Amino acid sequence: MDLDAFRWLLTDDGQALLARAEELDPADPLRAQTALRRHAGAEHAAAALTQAGLRRRAVAKFGDLAARLYFTPDGLEQATRLAVARHRAARLRAFDALSLVDLGCGIGGDLLAAAETGIVSVGVDLDPVRVAVAGANLAALGLDGVVSVVDATTIDTSPFDVAYADPARRSARGRSFDVDDWTPPWSFVESLLARDSCVKVAPGIPHDLVPEGVEAEWVSDHGEVKEAALWSGRLATTRRRATVIGDGGLATLTDEDDPGAGVRAVGRYLYEPDGAVIRAGLVTAVAAACDGGLLDEHIAYVTTDADVVDARTPFARGYEVLEQLPYREKALRAALRERGVGRLTIKKRGVDVVPEELRRRLALAGDAEATIVLTRVAGAGTALLVRPL
Repeated sequence: MDLDAFRWLLTDDGQALLARAEELDPADPLRAQTALRRHAGAEHAAAALTQAGLRRRAVAKFGDLAARLYFTPDGLEQATRLAVARHRAARLRAFDALSLVDLGCGIGGDLLAAAETGIVSVGVDLDPVRVAVAGANLAALGLDGVVSVVDATTIDTSPFDVAYADPARRSARGRSFDVDDWTPPWSFVESLLARDSCVKVAPGIPHDLVPEGVEAEWVSDHGEVKEAALWSGRLATTRRRATVIGDGGLATLTDEDDPGAGVRAVGRYLYEPDGAVIRAGLVTAVAAACDGGLLDEHIAYVTTDADVVDARTPFARGYEVLEQLPYREKALRAALRERGVGRLTIKKRGVDVVPEELRRRLALAGDAEATIVLTRVAGAGTALLVRPL
């Protein structure tokens, strides 16, 4: 979608065509295209259909707001999920941030969340289409904010309370995990982190890459690790943090909550820490909180004998350990067949097993459903029959 096509989409005629596109069946794109061509040219029809499709996809990130917002394909892919962006904006407000410059605002996901809280928000981006989309999104929600086509690396950020950046993590070869491929580059990120700033980075960022004095926060939303964020200056309050967002709200865990924990035998319950906890290196904090220990010092499974009410935690998914089964495949197959298991969920960590291939080789038949965990206990391969709590 080019800039002229998007601007046309914001006109009365464009809005009418977009409304028609949203009513058409997305499963039959040829028929939808033909229907829209009765009212507009090919370029405008394609723009309306693309936008309608992007709005449907955006529901996963933006919920009910998706129907009122505008997107580009790459902008939607890179946009922060609304729940995560709102968490970040709330944290900024907690530090009395009154103004924010978003360096590489994309379609405006973080800009919208900041503006919702009353933070004076300015966004810049090199792509004129993304800037136009971000501006349209602010207007669609009736939020104040300014967007402009500017090279983020040329901006003087000193007039703003906080500088925020979400570097594009792509190269000519596609998605890249090399910080030297980021746009703006890692050298620019380091310069930002010398002041009050927040930089969104990939959750796989190595701990040793985080500069001294900078807080790294890993965030998950309903069990999915979505990002890491680097907080600097007065915004940094600890070294490592895991934040989990779920139906019950938000919970956070830091390295200051981690007294450490040792390895112990399999207990009554098994806990699988949230991905944000694992990325943050805070598995032992979860073990200590539920009066438990690790199955293996190198594997992110926690076990405890504590009562399940006392061991309940938002930072891990819990299982009751029913029994230990044979780890060798032939004996495991026999044990599962003896129990009439026909539907099997296989979870694994720390062992060289492909669940789909193992399930096929087990060739199970029966009416019962079960979950097994394949892992190591004190270095030895182990199969545990468990029941999700």
